[in-house]
Amino acid sequence: MNHGPDDQGPEGLDSDELALRRMLHDVVEEIEPRDGTLDHLRRAVPARRARKRQALVGMAAAALFVGTAVPALVHVSNSTGSDVNPSVAGHGQDAQGAVGEGKETEGGASTSGGSSGKSEDKGKGSEKDEDKGTGTGAGAGSGSPTDPLATSPAGIAACTADQLGTSGGTTDAPDPSGTVYGTFTFSNVSTADCTVSSPGTVSLAAGGAADGSKITDARHVAGDAAAGLPDPAQELTSLVLKPGGSYQVKFAWVASETCPTTSDPTTGGPGGNDASPTPTPTEDNTGTTEGTSTGGDTGTSTQLMTEDTTADGSVTITNTPEAGAPAATVTVSNACAGIVYWTGVLAGA
Repeated sequence: MNHGPDDQGPEGLDSDELALRRMLHDVVEEIEPRDGTLDHLRRAVPARRARKRQALVGMAAAALFVGTAVPALVHVSNSTGSDVNPSVAGHGQDAQGAVGEGKETEGGASTSGGSSGKSEDKGKGSEKDEDKGTGTGAGAGSGSPTDPLATSPAGIAACTADQLGTSGGTTDAPDPSGTVYGTFTFSNVSTADCTVSSPGTVSLAAGGAADGSKITDARHVAGDAAAGLPDPAQELTSLVLKPGGSYQVKFAWVASETCPTTSDPTTGGPGGNDASPTPTPTEDNTGTTEGTSTGGDTGTSTQLMTEDTTADGSVTITNTPEAGAPAATVTVSNACAGIVYWTGVLAGA
C-alpha cells in the first residue's frame, strides 16, 4: 500500500510504520534489565576485546613460525649429503637421487630412496647367516628373546637313539662340605635337527661297602641340599639340537653318612708277625744251652695292635636319555649312603 507525502510522520515513517512502532514500544515498555546487567556488560566487553587481541597475537606467532620453518625445510630437502636425517623433510628419500641414481655402498646396496628397503632386507639376511653358525638353540621354555634358535620345536622330530651320542660323565673334586658335583653330556651326532624334551632316567648302583638301601635319587628343586646345581628356572622343557649341538644333565652326590671303618690286626716291633712267641735255644758241642735265662725272664713276646681304616664304598650313577641312546656313567668313590640330585635338560656349554 503506497502513501503520499502527507501520510508520512515527522520522522519520515508511514502511518502503518508508526502504528507498528507504537505497538512494539507498548510490548516492551514493561521489560526491564536484570540487576547487574550493566556490570556484566562492563566486564564482558573488555574480556571479549582481550580474547580478540590474543587471537591476533597467536595468528601472528603462527605466521612467524611458518615463515621461519619453511626456509629451513627447503634447505634440508635440498641437501644431498650422507648425513641427512631421513626423519626430516619427508625422510629425505626424494631429495637424494631424484632421478633414481643413488650412491653405491661397499656392500653393493644403493643408498637411493627407491632402494633403501632392499638394503635393510640385506642386513636382516646377514644376521640370519650368522645365526646358522650356532651349535645349539633353546626351544620353548628357554625364555631367551635374543637367541635365534629359541623357537618352537613344532615340526622338528624328537631325537632318536641313532642321533644321540655321549662323551660320558665327569665329576669335580668334593667341595668343603663333601658334596660331589658332576655333568652328563649328550650330543647330536646326526646331520639333521632334532628335539630333546626330557633328561631321561637316572639309575644308581652301590659298590663295595656302600649300602644300597641308603642310596636314593631326587630331582633338583630350589632350596634342596645341592645348592651348587643350576637354578631349576634354567631347565628347558624342550631343546632343538643342531648337528653337533649338545645338552647336559648335571647331578650332585650329597652324603648322609660316612663309610664304616674296619679294624685290622698288625704286629709291632722289628720282628713283625715273624717273631716267635718263645726264643729258640742254640746248642753247642758241649751240650750247654745258650740264650736261656734264669729267674723270671721268660724271653721276648709278640705285641698285637689294631688300626681303624675306612671301608671302600662307591656309587655308580648312570644317565640314560629318553631315546634310549648310549648311557653316560660315572662312579663316585668314598660314597656309602646319601642322595643323588639331578637336573632337567640344560643347554650345552
